[in-house]
Amino acid sequence: MTNSFHKILILAPHTDDGEFGCGASINKWIEEGKEVYYATFSACKQSVLADFPEDILITEVKAATATLGIPEKNLILFDYEVRTFNYHRQEILDDLIRLRESLNPDLVVMPSLNDIHQDHKTISEEGLRAFKFFSILCYEMPWNNLSFNTTCFNTLEQKHVDKKIEALKKYKSQAHRPYSNPEFIKGLALNRGIQINANFAEVFEVLRWKL
Repeated sequence: MTNSFHKILILAPHTDDGEFGCGASINKWIEEGKEVYYATFSACKQSVLADFPEDILITEVKAATATLGIPEKNLILFDYEVRTFNYHRQEILDDLIRLRESLNPDLVVMPSLNDIHQDHKTISEEGLRAFKFFSILCYEMPWNNLSFNTTCFNTLEQKHVDKKIEALKKYKSQAHRPYSNPEFIKGLALNRGIQINANFAEVFEVLRWKL
């Protein structure tokens, strides 16, 4: 799918979104020798459960992305307050433009424009503005997607799905989320694989495709 792309930028509104949306694909791309960068815009300090330190998600995202194979130097952390991104559109756009200028990625992967979470929607809208001349794929988050066009499938092996599950287990502060269930994660990859006669897959919407 991405043979012509060597530098891939993942945009994650919150620290675990990239892993949930395309963690298995990230692991596969790195296995293929691609250079993957992961930019996340909030560690959600305001919504962390009282049982954990407020900055726990910073520790967890470092462990999770390392599990997928992303070098720590390729992890970019911003510090916007969760659920307030729409009040900081210009600052976020400026950050995205700086990423565009410094990285010049071949492919950008981000949430769907049809994602109903306010922070996710802001990142996808400002991401499109910043990277409108680049190839863009949108990853799937079924619990937030009002609709989703299954226009691009990335075939996976069991080991890639297992690595995604292993990475998401690093997020102990998010284990209470229903979509953190390993059976759900594997089942979704199995379902998407069946749709294209493969063992496993992750699906993306094609927003821009530059050949």
